[in-house]
Amino acid sequence: MTDWSEKFAEEIDDLRRVRDELRVQIHLGKEEAKQRWEEVERRWSHLEAKLKLVREESKDSLEDIGEAGKTLLEEIRNGYRHVRKLL
Repeated sequence: MTDWSEKFAEEIDDLRRVRDELRVQIHLGKEEAKQRWEEVERRWSHLEAKLKLVREESKDSLEDIGEAGKTLLEEIRNGYRHVRKLL
């Protein structure tokens, strides 16, 4: 794996952990947090679908995601941070 691929995989693992923690907390959260959560979850689903497609089509799957994947990761991470602040 390249350095970028390793970093990307670490980011995905970290997002999964944060996502799981927030999912537990969201039941007690405010309506605004729930709405933001739903928005971020749509992006998460989009990311996972893209990852699945890329992995099926390419040996260098993580590198093929490129800049769009990096941007989507950052948007999701920021969304989860926002939800955490609302809780």
